[in-house]
Amino acid sequence: MHDLPEQLANGLILGAMYGLIAIGYTMVYGIVQLINFAHGEIFMIGGFGALTAWLWLPDGTSLMVALPVMVLMAMTCAILVGIGAERLAYRPLRGGPRLAPLITAIGLSIALQQAIWAFYPDAKKDLSFPQFEGGTVHLAGISLQRGEIFLLVAAPLCMIALAVFVSKSRTGRAMQATSQDPDTAKLMGINTDRIIVTAFAIGAAFAAIAAVAHGLKYGQVSFRMGFIAGLKAFTAAVLGGIGNIYGAMIGGLALGLAEALATAYMADVPGMEQFGGGAWKDVWAFVLLILVLLLRPQGILGERVSDRA
Repeated sequence: MHDLPEQLANGLILGAMYGLIAIGYTMVYGIVQLINFAHGEIFMIGGFGALTAWLWLPDGTSLMVALPVMVLMAMTCAILVGIGAERLAYRPLRGGPRLAPLITAIGLSIALQQAIWAFYPDAKKDLSFPQFEGGTVHLAGISLQRGEIFLLVAAPLCMIALAVFVSKSRTGRAMQATSQDPDTAKLMGINTDRIIVTAFAIGAAFAAIAAVAHGLKYGQVSFRMGFIAGLKAFTAAVLGGIGNIYGAMIGGLALGLAEALATAYMADVPGMEQFGGGAWKDVWAFVLLILVLLLRPQGILGERVSDRA
């Protein structure tokens, strides 16, 4: 039997990463009813932005010193791409047939992936991402990588900051109003275009933080890394209740725990030995999605319009 606390920690770490990415899906959907399938590639670009910052820094720079610069560069790259996607690809199609922006999002996803593959040096292979020195940290009998600690700290801080921003700030209240009724929000003097751009930017920033955590955890970035991560984050958003910003994180945590526990313990179930291990981890994630869609299609928390942003 695998160590249960270790697997729970693995699940929470995975879930926190999925949840950070899923917030981008759910914020955009909550305002413009668009599923931005290019969001996984925005996550990927954040990872490459962080790596670029590391390569630009002088040799011998401590990762602890470099990390804020890497996070800032990752967020800058992801936000610029997210805002550009909204302005150039999605805004001209707003009000058009509902399939048009969906197809555009898929095309944009492929275009961003291929752009990195074609133009980033050596991107045709997996690129090494810097790692903290010193190995693992042991807390209460659980072994954690230093990069995983970064994620466990960053995820709740991001959620608290977002909760305060949405509930207390003028822009956050404008986001709630736009989510509830964009036409009435316009009549009340809210610049809905600016609010939509803000939603794209915040979602991209969260995805960039998740990308830095991904690089620190796995020690590499790849032009392909956004595809599966994006699908799982979308799954997390649906699990929590797409359009619900708090449900996105809860859905991510549920998905991460289910993936970690199924991977570790399914092989120990009599008659299910062939369905355990890492090869099946993606399968069990989507099995969970199917079950939730069958039993509770509105997601764990449902779609509370006042919580959309």
